[in-house]
Amino acid sequence: MKIVFCGTPQFAVPTLEALVSAEIEVRLVVTQPDRPSGRGMELTASPVKKSAHKLGLPITQPEKIKNNLEFRGALEEIRPEAIVVVGYGRIIPQWMIDLPPLGNINLHASLLPKYRGAAPVQWAIAMGESVTGVSTMKIDAGLDTGDILLQVQEKIAPEDTAETLGPRLAMLGAPLMVETLRGLQAGVIMPRLQDNAQASLAPILKKEDGLMDFTRTATELYNRLRGFQPWPGAWTTFRGKKLSVWEARVEHSGISSRHSADIGALRIENDRLCVGCGHQSTLELLVVQPEGKKRMSARDFVHGYHPKPGEKLGEQD
Repeated sequence: MKIVFCGTPQFAVPTLEALVSAEIEVRLVVTQPDRPSGRGMELTASPVKKSAHKLGLPITQPEKIKNNLEFRGALEEIRPEAIVVVGYGRIIPQWMIDLPPLGNINLHASLLPKYRGAAPVQWAIAMGESVTGVSTMKIDAGLDTGDILLQVQEKIAPEDTAETLGPRLAMLGAPLMVETLRGLQAGVIMPRLQDNAQASLAPILKKEDGLMDFTRTATELYNRLRGFQPWPGAWTTFRGKKLSVWEARVEHSGISSRHSADIGALRIENDRLCVGCGHQSTLELLVVQPEGKKRMSARDFVHGYHPKPGEKLGEQD
């Protein structure tokens, strides 16, 4: 089989490597242009570009693809049987959708139609799901609305973050893409329509998504903290300055209501730092980072900043 591969992030690398190992002919790798990165803002190649170099594959990095006649001509000359798209980061234009006989096949990190969009791993965790997975689908003109081909489930552990779950889903999706292409080639996969009534969205993350709203329950805040790693994380304010929360846990100690803190209010107990949340729940903060400082344990924060019992997070001076 002759294909073109479009991908950019680390999530796409296992699929590219699996395709090559399966002796599927990757005629061209399409990835995003090198971007400035790090403190020195040096141009950095995408993970897919680095992998393609190691594999000895031809690479192209168009800035735009919709009306790029040179790029279109290159793909039409290859005449791929399929175009594989994994986290490429560009909307696939209609001319690309129409080009290969087997279609443009996408690996999406959710059990579609749930969590359509740019951040399915993050939102699945943030919404408290216990199961997610990966789907292969035929790309159409909509946002992750194409026909589903194959799916595999994966459990979300209570301690999973987006950083731990994402690589597992990438490894799960790699052989699934190979199986999908082989099945399409053999004509044994029956595409099925998505049930739009069951759809949910996983929009691209914004900084504001990390702002902790203590009217939510402690469990909701904990799930969002896990899901929004490494960015935008979880953060609030303390004495008018930003306070990032890197580790926390839901307090399940059955403390009576007389010990329950008000919404956003701190409770200090034997160097433990707890904050009142919605529905009389409590979140224990384990590792925090005051603005301009390094990460520190709750104990060090309590001894260094001397927060007063009842003092509230999220309030501006």
